Amino acid sequence: MFGKIFKDRVDNGDILPLIGIYDVFSAELAATKFEAIFCSGYGFSASHYGLPDEGFLSWTDMVDHVKRIRNVLPEIHMVVDIDDGHGDGKTASHIVRCLEGVGASAVILEDQRRPKRCGHLPGKEILSIEEYLPKLDAVISAREELYVIARTDASNIDEAIMRVNKYAEVGADGVLIEGISDIETIYKIRASIKSEVSLTINLIAGGKTPKVSRNNLKNMGVNIVNYSTPCLFAAHEAIDSVLSVLSDDTGLINEKVTLTENNSFLTKKLSDINKSYF
Repeated sequence: MFGKIFKDRVDNGDILPLIGIYDVFSAELAATKFEAIFCSGYGFSASHYGLPDEGFLSWTDMVDHVKRIRNVLPEIHMVVDIDDGHGDGKTASHIVRCLEGVGASAVILEDQRRPKRCGHLPGKEILSIEEYLPKLDAVISAREELYVIARTDASNIDEAIMRVNKYAEVGADGVLIEGISDIETIYKIRASIKSEVSLTINLIAGGKTPKVSRNNLKNMGVNIVNYSTPCLFAAHEAIDSVLSVLSDDTGLINEKVTLTENNSFLTKKLSDINKSYF
């Protein structure tokens, strides 16, 4: 159900922003302003384990993470990072079935080789096409309606374009070339892939891809823009700022959110959830 709804939204012509979240609370906050969230492996690894995005994430923990979010946000579009599928095609297809069962809308499957790294950091290795395609095919065959985005981390743009075209031929609904350093190459990417295949661009603060507006990306033919880590980085900044004030032991914190505001937000969410289910 969620996959078809997501596809209909992507196909309606207006660019879709995904907001990367790191826990249920950040997902609830994102849902007040946006219609779609991204369950980021980077964000989840940081928040759940306190570790960098280097392959520590357990797929069972990610499935539970998605289930908790879907329980409180029954209508939001939810795209899930499944890294390289956590193993072979059998494992990847099982993960897809589990995620679809708990309410995911879409998944992103990358062609990095373990141990993986954030796509905008150096030191990545990628799988051969012969290694990746059977895994992608297994994922596509296992899903019912789940939307599948195939991602390549190839650094050479011509190789990356060749790869995403092969991924689309297997049946990927959309493609993503990670770490684009020259915005102008997006025109070349879009022209090279079929119109029915969606194009996703990933933006991360301090990453390889320069800042660019959604309107400009839409004009370039981009269908989805993924802001992969804004909630995590904002929380990092805000918490560090408050703790710096507290370390002075004055107790004089200029709190923009107090107990009343926070509890009111959570209480309203509980009321909304109950209305959705009862």
